[in-house]
Amino acid sequence: MTSFQRAATLQALLEGVPLPASRDELIDYAEQQHGGHAFRPELERLPNREYGALDEVGEALAPVQPSWDGARPHAPEPESGLPPGGDAYTDAAAEPGAVREHGPRG
Repeated sequence: MTSFQRAATLQALLEGVPLPASRDELIDYAEQQHGGHAFRPELERLPNREYGALDEVGEALAPVQPSWDGARPHAPEPESGLPPGGDAYTDAAAEPGAVREHGPRG
């Protein structure tokens, strides 16, 4: 995996490449830039597809978005207890700051 800094540097190097571009077009463009040959190993590891934005290149090199494997998300965990204030928590008629008869002992 490529570091975020190196991926960002590569994205800056690729500024000006005509998009969409294939992996090979990105490699060709980078090698025409000063110091671009140093990024060839990263570019060769890119999936062989068309890239419509430089952010797609950066995400492929150093992912920041969570991956989704298509599995069903976990069900919500059960509540850990009653909300603060008990039933008054959802009671629109409850008086803010009032002491209730059934409140906690203190």
